[in-house]
Amino acid sequence: MVQIEKFDVENILKTVIDPNHGVDLITSKSVKAINIDGSVVSIIIELGYPAKSTREQLKASIIQALLQLEGLTELSVDICVRILSHAVQKALKPQPNIRNIIAVASGKGGVGKSTTTVNLALALASEGARVGILDADIYGPSIPTMMGLEGRPDTSDNKTLLPKVAYGLQTMSIGYLVEPDQAMIWRGPIATNTLQQLLRDTKWDNLDYLFIDLPPGTGDIQLTLAQQIPVSGAIIVTTPQDIALIDAQRGLAMFEKVNVPVLGIVENMSIHICSACGHAEAIFGEGGGVAMSQKNKVDFLGALPLDITIRQNADSGKPTVVSDPEGRASELYKEIARKTAAKLALTTKDYSSRFPNITVQNT
Repeated sequence: MVQIEKFDVENILKTVIDPNHGVDLITSKSVKAINIDGSVVSIIIELGYPAKSTREQLKASIIQALLQLEGLTELSVDICVRILSHAVQKALKPQPNIRNIIAVASGKGGVGKSTTTVNLALALASEGARVGILDADIYGPSIPTMMGLEGRPDTSDNKTLLPKVAYGLQTMSIGYLVEPDQAMIWRGPIATNTLQQLLRDTKWDNLDYLFIDLPPGTGDIQLTLAQQIPVSGAIIVTTPQDIALIDAQRGLAMFEKVNVPVLGIVENMSIHICSACGHAEAIFGEGGGVAMSQKNKVDFLGALPLDITIRQNADSGKPTVVSDPEGRASELYKEIARKTAAKLALTTKDYSSRFPNITVQNT
């Protein structure tokens, strides 16, 4: 009777690379169990990120690799998902009911950051996660329009606000609390206090990920988020031209200074394809996002096209990932979203919830 050794199984699994974060299954600690009974092998893989659309592909790759085991008579591979909280800035603790907060920043306005945020959040939700969006652009909230939502949020206790929900996403924005044409003429401290209140006074319901859509720049709101709100990671959105990259670099540097890991860079409006003739042209330049990622030694998460339908879908309150879920643009958003969550899954976990709080009282 053939006896397959665990050592041999592990060596083969070291050759299987997870396509979403680029690390093998052993190094990424994705292998949770290897059970061997003679020539019968069963494997349990645990992913730390949602991957509904690629799970079967990964399973097929594992099976194909393990079939080279000499004497193998029976093989089973199970893949499950367990999304954990990840470490945040020192002296801060993860927000209740939110496992991970991901900040989306740009440095410069007009690069499509909010549209990217909405579609990435919807993409992660379609992969099986519980996702929310906090619109941190106090002066120019756009999430209500993009999500097709309006009206004031409800409350169940007169103390907290219930997030408004569309397409399965929980959302909160100052745009729900003020009239659309009302100018927010607030100084920095008022705006930053409002951001913290929107985060903490919203009754988020068991989120795996909360995306915070930041306003452009590196001012009071960004610094408040980086220093006082527990953030697990950040995404930088840029376009290829130099002027956008310069501002994006400042945003990236800010997160590095406060020890928030930058999960990667997204290059938006990378290439324009003419809807009339199909001609493709890089009207904002080429390779800027890749060059920036290489310079800063962070991951390049992907490039998105300059496509009129993406803008039209966002303006109509039906973002691309829900209006055209099988389209090429939606595939790109899902690929970037999976990579983002997978990169986060490789970072340090937060285990503070495992330990009880100890209170010492004098009696």
